[in-house]
Amino acid sequence: MTYAAVLSNRGILCITGKDRASFLQGLLTNDVNKISERQGIYAALLSPQGRFQHDLFIVECRDAQDRSVWLVDCDRDRAETLLKLLTLYKLRSEVTIENVSDYFAVLGVWGSSKVLDTVGLSAEPGIARSLKEGSAFVDPRLLEMGARIILPQHKIENFSESSGITFSSFDNYELHRLKLGIPDGNRDVIVDRGILLECGFEELNAIDWNKGCYVGQELTARTRYRGLVRKRLIPVCIQGQTPGFQSPVLQNGLEVGEMRTVKGEWGIAMIRLEALSKPQSFHAGSATLIPHLPEWMKLPALGDEV
Repeated sequence: MTYAAVLSNRGILCITGKDRASFLQGLLTNDVNKISERQGIYAALLSPQGRFQHDLFIVECRDAQDRSVWLVDCDRDRAETLLKLLTLYKLRSEVTIENVSDYFAVLGVWGSSKVLDTVGLSAEPGIARSLKEGSAFVDPRLLEMGARIILPQHKIENFSESSGITFSSFDNYELHRLKLGIPDGNRDVIVDRGILLECGFEELNAIDWNKGCYVGQELTARTRYRGLVRKRLIPVCIQGQTPGFQSPVLQNGLEVGEMRTVKGEWGIAMIRLEALSKPQSFHAGSATLIPHLPEWMKLPALGDEV
């Protein structure tokens, strides 16, 4: 069965103007020249020091006036912050940026192996299909995440009925995400602290190593080429009382990490790689944590290839 949930924590910025590609290319970790009505991307925006600021998805579609627009799927609570930051960088570029979060909705679609067929997409990360004033695209991070759909809010009900999608809760989508170990922006990656390669952004297709310079590139490249990753965000199964956000993760009485998002019996935690190679169990508060290493994740300290 195919499920969908409205991702109420996501907002939308709309970007138009002839300079939008050259403007964003110098800011984002991914190559914006890949963006089209047939292809969406996942990317991050960093501080000049290379620390995490925002993660976002971008896809192209046609608006009600049949103009080409780029829709930026971002954290709703920080959409205005992102807009102000992009405006600060814009300078004289011919670019218009609007916060249209009150008009659009974002759906997460997941379920059976036929989930992509349900929304008319092939099994390629980021592949997109233009909709009237919106887009359906395969989650660029991981095929198992399913698809994302951006549409005007008043069109969501008709789309779901015509597609045969069963609506589910945001909590169920969260469980799906957490079991796969996929971080969700600043809910799991600490703003001004997070380093992309500690959070899986390379494996999740957010970084293009050949695109040229962007803000914060130096730290990201140095972390990769010098093998400086010492900890990672890891999905964990929780046995016992649910630990709170940023609760210390202990192993043998020593702090080796901290919790991030938790939902029911699943969560995601930042854990030191050296601790993962030891047989001792992990604890957060009174709960026992059991790490589950997803197949997509590369952990060089545990013997995997970089």
